[in-house]
Amino acid sequence: MSNGNNDNPVRRRLPEWLKRPMGCGHTYQQVKEVLADLKLATVCSSAGCPNQGECFSQGTATFMILGEVCTRDCQFCRVEHGAVSPPAADEPARVAEASARLQLRHVVVTSVTRDDLPDGGAEHFAGTIRAIRQRLPNATIEVLTPDFKGETVCLDTVCAAGPEVFNHNLETTRRLTPAIRSGADYERSLGVLCYVAQKENGPLVKSGFMLGLGETEEEIHELLRDLRETGVQLVTIGQYLRPGKQNRNVQKFYRPEEFTAIQAHAEAMGFEHVAAGPFVRSSYHAGKTVVELKSR
Repeated sequence: MSNGNNDNPVRRRLPEWLKRPMGCGHTYQQVKEVLADLKLATVCSSAGCPNQGECFSQGTATFMILGEVCTRDCQFCRVEHGAVSPPAADEPARVAEASARLQLRHVVVTSVTRDDLPDGGAEHFAGTIRAIRQRLPNATIEVLTPDFKGETVCLDTVCAAGPEVFNHNLETTRRLTPAIRSGADYERSLGVLCYVAQKENGPLVKSGFMLGLGETEEEIHELLRDLRETGVQLVTIGQYLRPGKQNRNVQKFYRPEEFTAIQAHAEAMGFEHVAAGPFVRSSYHAGKTVVELKSR
C-alpha cells in the first residue's frame, strides 16, 4: 500500500469506482415525502452522503436529531456550523412515526454535536430510542453519537434506553485528529468506546473512520489496534470525499483492492464485523450487519 500522507491535494476527477447513480423510483420518492411531511433531517442529505440515492431507493435513511446546525466545525463535514436552536420536544415522536411509516426493521439515529446542552442531547437520544421502541417493538436500533465531552453519565443515559448498537466514530488517526475533528480528542473518543464496551449486557460497540485525509499505513494499523483494544466489535472504513470547498482536500483516493487488504488486516485482528470500501459509511447496510451477527 502506498503512503497516503501527501501534501498535494488530489484535484483530478473522481475515479470510475467512485461514481454513483442518482436515486429514483417510487420508494426513493416515498422516503423523501415522509421526511418532508414530518420535517425530519437525515445525515444522508445534511452531510451529502454519496449513498443517499441507493439507501432512499431501498427505503432506508439515517435520522439526524437535535437540529441541523452543529456546535463544532469539523474539516471533513458539510453539516452547518453556527448558532443552534433548542431541541424540538416532539422530534422523538416524529422519528418514531417516520420509522413506522417506512416499516424499518433497523433504525439508525445520529445527531449533530450539541456542546451547548448540559447533557449534550443524551436524554433526547434516549427519548428517541424509547419512542421508536414503542412504535416498532421488534425493530433493532442503532445510535451514532457525539462524544458528549466524555461524560459517562450521558453515555449511561443513552445506553439505559437499550439500543442494540452504540456507534461513535473515531473518524481519523491520532495525528490528524486535531486538524480534522473540531473540539474532539482521540483519547477521549477511545474512552467513550471503552466505557460502553465494558457495560454488562450492553450494546454492540461500533466505530468507523475515513481514509484519504493524509494518514499513513502504520497510522491505519495503529488506529485499528486502538479500536480493538477498547473492545470495539464492529468497524466501518470508507473513502473520504470532500463535501464542499470549505472542507479539507482529499489527499488520496484508495483503490478497491487497497480497501480489501485493509479489511483483511482488520478481520485478522478479531473484529466481529468489518466493512471496508470506497462507499462504506457508518450506517451503510447497517441493518444487514445486525441480521448477520444475530444469525451466527
